[in-house]
Amino acid sequence: MFPPDFLWGSATAAYQIEGAAREGGRTPSIWDTFSHTPGKVLAGDTGDVACDHYHRWRDDLALMSELNLRSYRFSVSWPRVQPTGRGPAVQAGLDFYRELVDGLLERDITPIVTLYHWDLPQELEDAGGWPERETAERFAEYAGIVGETLGDRVQLWTTLNEPFCSAFLGYGSGVHAPGRTDQESVLRASHHLNLAHGLGTQALRSVLPRSAEVSISFNPGVVRPLDPSSEADRDAARRIDNLHTRIFSDPVLHGSYPEDLKQDTARVSDWSFVRDGDEAIIHQPLDSIGINYYTTTIVSGPLNEELPESKLSSNHGKSEHSMWVGAEDVVFHRPPGEVTEMGWTVDPSGLTDLLLRFSREAPKLGLYVTENGAAYDDKPDATGAVHDPERIAYLHQHFAAVHEAMEQGADVRGYQVWSLLDNFEWAFGYSKRFGIVHVDFDTLARTPKSSARWYAGVIAAGELSAEPATGAPQSD
Repeated sequence: MFPPDFLWGSATAAYQIEGAAREGGRTPSIWDTFSHTPGKVLAGDTGDVACDHYHRWRDDLALMSELNLRSYRFSVSWPRVQPTGRGPAVQAGLDFYRELVDGLLERDITPIVTLYHWDLPQELEDAGGWPERETAERFAEYAGIVGETLGDRVQLWTTLNEPFCSAFLGYGSGVHAPGRTDQESVLRASHHLNLAHGLGTQALRSVLPRSAEVSISFNPGVVRPLDPSSEADRDAARRIDNLHTRIFSDPVLHGSYPEDLKQDTARVSDWSFVRDGDEAIIHQPLDSIGINYYTTTIVSGPLNEELPESKLSSNHGKSEHSMWVGAEDVVFHRPPGEVTEMGWTVDPSGLTDLLLRFSREAPKLGLYVTENGAAYDDKPDATGAVHDPERIAYLHQHFAAVHEAMEQGADVRGYQVWSLLDNFEWAFGYSKRFGIVHVDFDTLARTPKSSARWYAGVIAAGELSAEPATGAPQSD
């Protein structure tokens, strides 16, 4: 059994679902610019319309109620609230989120606000983006604006979503917006994202009631050496763990960067962008940690022979590999087992491992699984129903992994499935479907998949059956 107050829910992100890209005073974010740049997003897809949640949010809230959701994690679009990233807010943007939150509360659904899910106002990127310190300072101003507007309604706050992706994919591999490829910019962006979290937390604390909780959502790596007995493989895992996880979690949770991380990356940067007092600012008291998890990583040191493509993970490509600052010689191996449409291996043990790791590392903080889910090739059948037994099996395994961590002492307080809706999946456009609700991107009609009905049943029961149902959609 899960606790009666366990916060079952789902998660989304503004650019992926809202649409209305030019309405209400909103100006372009880096993802608007990136998606409109030929060749950057599959099929030339953009988030201009996405799921049109901006206009259909009331229907989406009704869906959430129908599916028994107890929480909804959504992000605020920075350029919808503060179009230039500076100065006063746009009232239409604030009103949209105020009405959304009010609608959630009317349905007894707990709102979880994420302030930044990758949609930096383009004007701030034009001024240098996350590699520049001013971006962190501007984020703090934005955090204060949103906190003051929604603080009387929202108890759970998240500063940043997956700063690793913002820094390493946005400024290292270039596969995410803004599409830059510079190794020192990766390190600078990482630090200024951390600083933004610290300054943003301070800004939130200054306007929120004492009862409000502040968090950050990491996507930590579960990095395993190919051969645990090999010193070279263990060192490869150490280096990737530093870059994927500890570059963010150490300053946030412990107030300093790992010394071996600085040594590994010394040829790229002397880290002089870290000013006296920065690490103390980053190390703000938190109430909980969000954990986003999808798959595991297996690495080794340099090999004496070239492996076939089938044995290597998607992280071995030249552009992706260059983002691993100071670890360019690490080889990424494809973990064995079933894979999702993203090519990610299904391994629920990694989620248990992460929850236990952070439970040990920050024992006084609660934990939330703020993202977990899978993409499959979901299609309506002849009757219009969408059956996704693979996703049901995936979720069942991962819920069991969460429960296992809780039984071992992890203080896990909620789970938000990624995602409520099929949506704009970043550089993959609309080709990958993570939703428990199917979206027809021609008509924008929503159809709950069989996984949504199954999930509603789990929430109602508060426990998992011995085996997941994989047949037709169940009634609530």
